[in-house]
Amino acid sequence: MTRSEEIMALTDRYGAHNYKPLPVVIDKAEGIWVWDCEGNKYLDFLSCYSALNHGHRHPAIVAALKAQADKVTVTSRAFHNTELGPFSAELCRLCGPGMEMVLPMNSGAEAVETALKAARKWGYQKKGIPAGRAEIIACADNFHGRTISIVSFSTEPDYRADFGPYTPGFETIPYGDAAALDRAITPNTAAFLVEPIQGEAGVRVPPRGFLAAARALCTERNVLFMADEIQTGLGRTGKLFACDHEGVRPDVYILGKALGGGVYPVSAVVASESVLGVFKPGEHGSTFGGNPLGAAVARVAMKVLVEERLAERAAELGDYFMSRLRRIPSKHVKEVRGRGLLIGVELHPEAGGARRFCEALQAEGLLCKETHTHVIRFAPPLVIGKDDIDWALERIARVLSR
Repeated sequence: MTRSEEIMALTDRYGAHNYKPLPVVIDKAEGIWVWDCEGNKYLDFLSCYSALNHGHRHPAIVAALKAQADKVTVTSRAFHNTELGPFSAELCRLCGPGMEMVLPMNSGAEAVETALKAARKWGYQKKGIPAGRAEIIACADNFHGRTISIVSFSTEPDYRADFGPYTPGFETIPYGDAAALDRAITPNTAAFLVEPIQGEAGVRVPPRGFLAAARALCTERNVLFMADEIQTGLGRTGKLFACDHEGVRPDVYILGKALGGGVYPVSAVVASESVLGVFKPGEHGSTFGGNPLGAAVARVAMKVLVEERLAERAAELGDYFMSRLRRIPSKHVKEVRGRGLLIGVELHPEAGGARRFCEALQAEGLLCKETHTHVIRFAPPLVIGKDDIDWALERIARVLSR
């Protein structure tokens, strides 16, 4: 039995079976490449669902992690630390005008929960919604996390089955349907929560104009527009934020994944003082949220994002990659879609599901993952080069053409 087989057997024996990973054990990583226990080399085309926009173990980010670890790692919010204030100021500046406050958390799901709580509190305190009546609108086929409240407004049966009773106060509309949003808004609507591109749903890009129309409706009806940019933000789609493709400014950014630079979990809610100012001491918090280690890492992750022009790289290479993918002759491919380096290849149902294609790509040295049965998601680190994409395209063409 190989070392990889031993590790997989241990994981299967002692780990809960809430994932079905590909049969590969990653032992080390650098940049866009990973190696298994036996030394086999693979190109990472998943990027930990966009947490690795900067690539594996970016030297500047790892150096920041090590330097901060030698000083102080965790303090809790019972005290101040030297990194949280600068991190918050720099993140507000990165997010742009009107973004005046940061509430730091750890995981994306925690950030979404924080945004939901902020929206309800804002609805009662600022909009005057009667107590206990606040509503939040989300989109069908959404993915915002795995907590009880979040799966309560999911439309995916696997995310909801046997987890009820569900949290009330949520409505769902078809994704990309501005008219449905208009009909769903009531005087009790506090917020509209949306992914600018739905990643887990199969890299679904909304109809052009939807985000702008939704922004206008929210402004007109005094509803918070909350953009879940956990997966799509920080350069992934070829813009700093995916909302930028339509020139849309949300009231609330929900960020995570790449904010931690691929080395540490960091998430945040960023908004105006009128939104996040509703929280008073003791009303919300996190033991690890805003810790100096995470804040120091995120500061350098933001710096690298800007200095290395990762969003611009994603735009240029994403256009090249998608155009080449669309030229691959394959009876299996129904559609290639996406923005930047967040790309979905939807297969016809007759292809037998995307999983077997991902397994075939693994055998070719390329690691990616299926989503929603029939879609292969391609999302390499934004530090990838054109030659590396050509290397990948050769193997993708070989698999799709079989």
